Amino acid sequence: MEVRFLSDLLRRGRLHSQRSRGEDCLATGFPELDDELNGGWPRAGLGELLCAASGIGELRLLAPALKQLSESENRWIVWVNPPHVPYAPALERLGVDLGKVLLVFPKDHREALWAFEQTLATASCCAALGWLSESRLRFADIRRLQLAARKGGAWATLFRPASAAGHASPAELRIEATSLPAPPASRLRLDIRKRRSGWPVEGIEVELEAPPASPRPRLSLVPAAGSA
Repeated sequence: MEVRFLSDLLRRGRLHSQRSRGEDCLATGFPELDDELNGGWPRAGLGELLCAASGIGELRLLAPALKQLSESENRWIVWVNPPHVPYAPALERLGVDLGKVLLVFPKDHREALWAFEQTLATASCCAALGWLSESRLRFADIRRLQLAARKGGAWATLFRPASAAGHASPAELRIEATSLPAPPASRLRLDIRKRRSGWPVEGIEVELEAPPASPRPRLSLVPAAGSA
């Protein structure tokens, strides 16, 4: 599927939310984090997850909320330009409905930014995860994504390197994640650099659910133009 057909697919797709209006937050699944976020992730807004490296457990941090949305919403969960194909067995084990997951692989940064913004603005997705070129990402681009998330009523997460913490951003939430020694469980240290209300807070530790140990069916892909 080419990216230019993405907006058509989203318009034909799941358009209705089963959540009641006025629910501003989405529980993270980690009470200690919910306490600092006034209830959870922003239901309609952009957050940044700042990581020194990929694969430290950042997706498992989001998994409880993705599971909740896949059970309660009839809209897409869209992944735009992920660095790796999501591991379907892990998503299934964590309770995410793969039938509501849409993967988009744009050919370049400009196309990825367009796809991310269109995905958020259509109101056909309840959540969108995006990975963009840091060297080409501008303040104005992030502002557009924030506005699109509010317009479409979507929970948006933009993954950025930890070095981006030193740069200003219009995203309403910014969290830096650092892996901690794993045994006996996978853990992350979370430092909230920016939130909707309240000062930054550091040193929140969360324990993540372990990844699956056995293989299961693969996730179906929806490639974009120029993808391999």
